[in-house]
Amino acid sequence: MRIRLAHLLFLLLGISVKSSLKAQQRPNIIVILSDDMGYSDIGCYGSEIHTPNLDQLAASGLRFSQFYNGARCCPTRASLLTGLYPHQAGMGWMRDTDYQVPGYRGDLNPKATTMAEVAKSAGYSTFLAGKWHVSQNIKEDGPKTSWPLQRGFDRYYGTIQGAGSYFDPAALCRDNHLISPWTDPLYKTDSFYYTDAITHEAIRFIKERDASKPFFLYVTYTAAHWPLHAKPADIAKYKGKYDKGWDVIRDARFNKLRHEGLLTNNTELAPADYPAWDNGVDKAVQAARMEVYAAIIDDMDQGIGAIREILKQQGIDNNTVIMYMQDNGGCAEDIGATGPTGNWAPHPETLKPLQKDEISYATIPHITREGKLVKKGKGISGGPDSTYISYGKSWANVSNAPFREYKHWVHEGGISTPLIVNYPGVISGKNKITPFVGHIIDIMPTIVELTGAKYEGSISLEGVSLVPLFKGKSLDRGKAICWEHEMNKAVRLGDWKLVSKGEILKDKEHYREGKWELYNMKKDRSELHDLSEMYPEKVKEMSAIWNAYAKRVGVFPAPWKPIMDLN
Repeated sequence: MRIRLAHLLFLLLGISVKSSLKAQQRPNIIVILSDDMGYSDIGCYGSEIHTPNLDQLAASGLRFSQFYNGARCCPTRASLLTGLYPHQAGMGWMRDTDYQVPGYRGDLNPKATTMAEVAKSAGYSTFLAGKWHVSQNIKEDGPKTSWPLQRGFDRYYGTIQGAGSYFDPAALCRDNHLISPWTDPLYKTDSFYYTDAITHEAIRFIKERDASKPFFLYVTYTAAHWPLHAKPADIAKYKGKYDKGWDVIRDARFNKLRHEGLLTNNTELAPADYPAWDNGVDKAVQAARMEVYAAIIDDMDQGIGAIREILKQQGIDNNTVIMYMQDNGGCAEDIGATGPTGNWAPHPETLKPLQKDEISYATIPHITREGKLVKKGKGISGGPDSTYISYGKSWANVSNAPFREYKHWVHEGGISTPLIVNYPGVISGKNKITPFVGHIIDIMPTIVELTGAKYEGSISLEGVSLVPLFKGKSLDRGKAICWEHEMNKAVRLGDWKLVSKGEILKDKEHYREGKWELYNMKKDRSELHDLSEMYPEKVKEMSAIWNAYAKRVGVFPAPWKPIMDLN
């Protein structure tokens, strides 16, 4: 009897050891999301900006030439976190407003399961460093049910809000409490810069993790979202880089993209959506703005390099999957970039700077904590915290080369993103590129497969796991991908894309729908040759797919009324 018990105990211990080894062999996972960057803004996707760390990840990994996001910050983040379409996740528009209809609550749907919750269920430690932007509440004393720690993350450092100064970010948070950069007990620095803080805390989480467990780390940089804030040393690297102007830079990016094999040879460069550089004004300021934008991205890449270095130091780089992507296309929003040069504050004499221990909630601060008035206008090039501007539509058109449109819209310029996947020992070869048509809804199923988790969410996942592609196998999606944001609509089905440009009217109560346009993406990725009149049956087929999607996921009821209701 004793022999049998001992034998049974040995078997149980053996199973336990094997299970432990199996758990340790599951890969660590790092998902990196950058902010408001265009398809061609990093080196391995055509850019002149120095991004050696991302380039190295691509060189030994896999690049997607046709990967898509959700066209805007909040919808993309909600969709990425849950593997659902934005409306299913409660984020059909932005977090700013609860429209009291299911698809537009402005808060992460409590019925939706997050990547962190899935990873945790599989025994992973879960960390988040960076921008959250999927919670209606950003206040310390408000409900925190949709804050990171309540949605599956063990540790969090970042901004609950969506935008703000890089030198004094709005709604900065550690775990469940808002903090000031200068009173944070853990991260202390004499020269706070948000991108560096995100990197530092991501590395802290890796260093302080339970090494017996695999980890899931979500790193969400605000680079390169406005404002144009960067460190002087990074800006100096790009001095004079953009003096030749946006025409030259855009052409160079287009040619590099084709040379890299990320665009087919029949792809055309969409017509420029800006005045020619030779006819432009304020060229020195415009060139300097792009120098700052490049510096923001450069610093983020340095941070990614620092994260990779700690993986190597800890001997876990060969068992860590890294995925990099962007939340929407380049941003054409004019944030203080035009008009007379002057102060953001209409009445600066009434302003008082925040004390060092006060929480900042200001997306656009009018005065710094040191008492400097924040400047805007056509004469401001950006850089320090006493400025607050965007880089403008012309440079955004460069960021989105070779495509049309920008953040907000669902033409290719608004939704096309790089996806780089580095998976040592699984993805083999050099400079591999896949033309598979992927979408952010595919990341959650990929996480489920990588972690070995069982997805038990009450809402079925919309995407497909990309793991077969990592292993060199073929993958067939088998169904269409759809979009809607601000009544900009699209369907991608195989080589065909149906797309229209809508509009939310200035009264914020009505919308206008646009005409459907049809493109063959294999022949016309830049969407320049509308085939809707030539193939009306295809328009009918695909618009029916979109209508069914809109009804199923909660695009309707929409918070706005169609323009016909005005009559």
